[in-house]
Amino acid sequence: MAYLGKNSDVFFHALFGCARIGAVLVPINWRLALPEICFILKDADCRLLFIGPEFRPFIDAIRSECPSLLAIVGTEDSVEGVPSFHEWIAGQSELDPSRPIASDDVILQLYTSGTTGLPKGAQLTHRNLLFSTKLSQTAPLGSWREDDICVLPLPVFHAGGVVFGLNSPCAGGTVIVVREAQPTLIFEAFRNAPGPVTRLGLVPAIIKAVVEHPDLATIDFSSLRTLTYGGSPIASGVLQRAIEAIGPVLLQLFGMTETATVGTALLPSDHDPQNTVRLTSCGRCLPGVEVRIIDSDGKPARTGKPGEVQIRCEAVMAGYWNHPEATSAALKDGWYHTGDIGYFDGDGYLYILDRLKDMVISGGENVYPAEVERVLIEHPAVADVAVFGVPDANWGEAVKAAIVLRAGQNLSEDQLIAFARSRLGAFKCPKSVDFVTEVPRNASGKVLKRVLREQYWNGINRNVS
Repeated sequence: MAYLGKNSDVFFHALFGCARIGAVLVPINWRLALPEICFILKDADCRLLFIGPEFRPFIDAIRSECPSLLAIVGTEDSVEGVPSFHEWIAGQSELDPSRPIASDDVILQLYTSGTTGLPKGAQLTHRNLLFSTKLSQTAPLGSWREDDICVLPLPVFHAGGVVFGLNSPCAGGTVIVVREAQPTLIFEAFRNAPGPVTRLGLVPAIIKAVVEHPDLATIDFSSLRTLTYGGSPIASGVLQRAIEAIGPVLLQLFGMTETATVGTALLPSDHDPQNTVRLTSCGRCLPGVEVRIIDSDGKPARTGKPGEVQIRCEAVMAGYWNHPEATSAALKDGWYHTGDIGYFDGDGYLYILDRLKDMVISGGENVYPAEVERVLIEHPAVADVAVFGVPDANWGEAVKAAIVLRAGQNLSEDQLIAFARSRLGAFKCPKSVDFVTEVPRNASGKVLKRVLREQYWNGINRNVS
């Protein structure tokens, strides 16, 4: 089954329904372009699609491109040939399916783009999600309980949104699903909550938007126990404004889709505005989670020495759907190879410096340059292209493209970005373009993105913003 739409309680009905019958739910990023959406539907061989009202104009095209779909159900009102969720539910049997479900059965398939330029489905099992949600009931993550009321604006097409949304129900509490991560909608959820809101989850870009919003002072945050954030690093100035405006409740999580968001945590007690170095860390390992740093020789790195960050725990994915080679490369002896470069300090705090992969994180969204490059090179005026991340005050990083034009061709920045927008989700498209005479490469032809990035990251002490 697939879910394509903005946040709705229908998503969780679909997830729990899949859990009961042994099906797999495939959430699709609603920011993707139609060709990307259809690729995922076909790759996952989806038979049922729950679709939000924003995508009604795409229904005929989706049916045409994805003949394996047996049914499409609207998350809200029905349209011609597409029943609403409640109409569809009313026509189903009330008999318990009585399907035996094993803890290692896959329940969730989340698509994450890869260096090959095509998305891969990371398969999360019942065991993975239960391990991750049970961590919320431990002290490091705030000991969630029955009286918790959680506001969920994090998108449910990301692991962070799914897991954060499950934390409160798994502890017996309440979750208020916010349709989209906009300050006005978040504030509305606080005002209309059935009781004091105790949990909130945001990405750094939305924290910035919230603390800068003119209505911030009208919202009572005094009942918040934790404001959980992650997905990308956060600017120190935004962090300090959030602590001042919302309270000493910020909790950072470092994890990824492939680990069901599990890894390390920077606790509220670690968010000391005076300790500016500590605030740039990702915190320490969560209970039951092992994190190690492996140097270029494949050996454990010494304290303070950088290497690849690897994670092992019960939240690590089963693998990538129909990608055995990628699975073998990412999972070795139970360790997930993150592709991030980091180090531990003497107190066990993890610091991320760069990425082995060239991934750009913009506003909490993962953007893989190879995927963008694959589209841009299709433009008839483009001879060569390299995509990389540059610092951005609002989004952490912004996507930039270095373009070599074919002889005799003319192309503007706006024209190229419009070309990309017709084929990619807007968050993946370049925000700016440099037209260059050549893309720097080494002797083997590999693009030297370090050279491209240097002028933009000069004076910044780490290569992720």
